[in-house]
Amino acid sequence: MNTVSSYLRVFGFLTLAYIILELTIDSGTQWAIEKYPALWIVLSLVLLVLVAVEICLAALQKILFQTLKADAKERYLEAKRLRKENKYAWLKETYAKLTKSKPIEKESEIILDHNYDGIKELDNSLPPWWVYSFYATILFAFIYMVRFHVVNDYTQDEEYLAEVAAAQKAIEEYKRTAKDLVDFNTVELLTEASDLKAGEGIFGANCVACHMKDGGGGIGPNLTDKYWILGGGIKNVFKTISEGGRDGKGMIAWKQNLKPAQIAQVASYVLSLQGSTPANPKKAEGDLWTDPNAPQEEAPKTSIDSTAIQTPAVDSTSVVSTLKK
Repeated sequence: MNTVSSYLRVFGFLTLAYIILELTIDSGTQWAIEKYPALWIVLSLVLLVLVAVEICLAALQKILFQTLKADAKERYLEAKRLRKENKYAWLKETYAKLTKSKPIEKESEIILDHNYDGIKELDNSLPPWWVYSFYATILFAFIYMVRFHVVNDYTQDEEYLAEVAAAQKAIEEYKRTAKDLVDFNTVELLTEASDLKAGEGIFGANCVACHMKDGGGGIGPNLTDKYWILGGGIKNVFKTISEGGRDGKGMIAWKQNLKPAQIAQVASYVLSLQGSTPANPKKAEGDLWTDPNAPQEEAPKTSIDSTAIQTPAVDSTSVVSTLKK
């Protein structure tokens, strides 16, 4: 492997092998090489085979060269030299067309008559790439003028506001899906079994000393009833765990020890204890919590049967005598 083409071939085939692995292996949303680290071994073996093939081909080429006769070797070397000289001929021609420059040996054709203290000037043409770029700027300026100063498509202020709104929307979406960026304003109740299991583990490691394993309460309040000192619901419970309880007597703030995602998990687990029956429940503390966002139950409407309403009978003779008086 003593040529650039050898390295390029190895790199190309290795990249092709990687693409085939990614397309044929089902790894969900992850990269296959990330989900299955054993694929690094596969790619390493592919690389080893490719390098071995290139070395074998180079060795075979040298062996075949040694079997040639003297005149054949000269012809082969001459052809190889010509290929090397013409290898980048197209690139040189393209560069010459783009710059339109004269070689040094032909500068006498474009030298001007005047000179300044022996300093002479060449009448070089402007490079075509520069000329065409200049024409492109003129065309762009014309389109820009028509669009923004004649048609009045939109202003810079409108474009700025639209981009800010789009960026804000993207930030909110990212915060909604990024678990460790959640706070008490954006947290949602977690119901997945994996999240509740993780919350149970965090609760067992940090909270049982004050609230007991079943949430019945000890030093801390009972977590299984409907009464809350600082408000119930996922947002209030998340905030209480994160920021701590009442000054001087409440729970410490756990935001220094737990990540936001972990606080959301343990808060959701705490709320899953609602309605359970602990072994030794502590007396309720705080106020009865009702979720303000919960749908209100409508009072049942009672229908009245008009046929069931009885009216007192009226004596018509008494009514007539009353009217005569």
